[in-house]
Amino acid sequence: MLFIAMSVAFIAAVILTPLVIKLAFRIGAVDRPNYRKVHARVMPRIGGLAIFGAFIIGYAILLPSDEHAAGILVGALLIVIIGFLDDMLEITAKAKASGQLVAALVVVLWGGLQIEMINLPFIGQLDLGYLSIPITIIWIIGITNAINLIDGLDGLAAGVSAIALIAITVMAVLMGNVFVAATASILAASSLGFLIYNFHPAKIFMGDTGSLFLGFMISVLALLGFKNVAVVSLVIPIIMLGVPISDTFFAIVRRVRMKQPISAADKSHLHHCLLRSGFSHRQAVLTIYGIAILFGAVAVLFSQATVWGALLLVLVMLIVIELFVELIGLAGANYRPLLNLVRMIGK
Repeated sequence: MLFIAMSVAFIAAVILTPLVIKLAFRIGAVDRPNYRKVHARVMPRIGGLAIFGAFIIGYAILLPSDEHAAGILVGALLIVIIGFLDDMLEITAKAKASGQLVAALVVVLWGGLQIEMINLPFIGQLDLGYLSIPITIIWIIGITNAINLIDGLDGLAAGVSAIALIAITVMAVLMGNVFVAATASILAASSLGFLIYNFHPAKIFMGDTGSLFLGFMISVLALLGFKNVAVVSLVIPIIMLGVPISDTFFAIVRRVRMKQPISAADKSHLHHCLLRSGFSHRQAVLTIYGIAILFGAVAVLFSQATVWGALLLVLVMLIVIELFVELIGLAGANYRPLLNLVRMIGK
């Protein structure tokens, strides 16, 4: 039955996307070129409606049950509305953040989804108490916006999201979480169906309608699947979402170093750096896909490793990430502490 739901979701996305393209041009939901963007023509940008519609169709076939399901679906609908309004009207950052906060509160307060404790190696279980709700909200809003930030090249956000959702599905199957596995796989199928029209050269962008929806769902599903895992609880989803989280983290580092507002826009995200390094549009996207797959594989290995093995794996991963960041200039052209240290030791 799950295979049928996934197949229907994929086909629904393939059918719905051309309809959304026509709708976008009719209502003026288009993205016009400017100095920060890599496309050179007017593009429809509410493709997230096709992803959302396909997901709902696939979900309705299977109707996976969970105590948090109603809150998640209502929160997702609110996020889609906020994204659609932004794609249509370009609402203020404050209004968009307020909408995300409301959606997160729906999941937390109505849906009952909270990070109640964190398992730390050598320390044990750390109950979060009153910090449970704010930490959960920060996680949801943070991941939601991390997916939004990487939506800068054709097929990038849709592909990275699909990879993350497939990794979440694999982990959920290993842990016996049927609801997360079913929901994540249906959403992955919807994203892949949309990707047919969104991969370079794209015929449509997902817009904030899609990137916020995918980010919101990924944040919630990752939380629901791994919040009580008997290892370092949040490390697995953090590794799994390594591409958007790393890009967001080093964007903050870059802006702090350059004394710019954290919310300031620039052209130094991961995909921009790869393009400046000589990668073609398609090569940059495929490279980031490869990195996302690597993160997913590391997350699976981490979940099966001993405590010492897991710590060693994280240490090696952090060193590799830092070297990669410094080589491509993701945190700024002059940010090379590890490379400088290596050179000093070499002398």
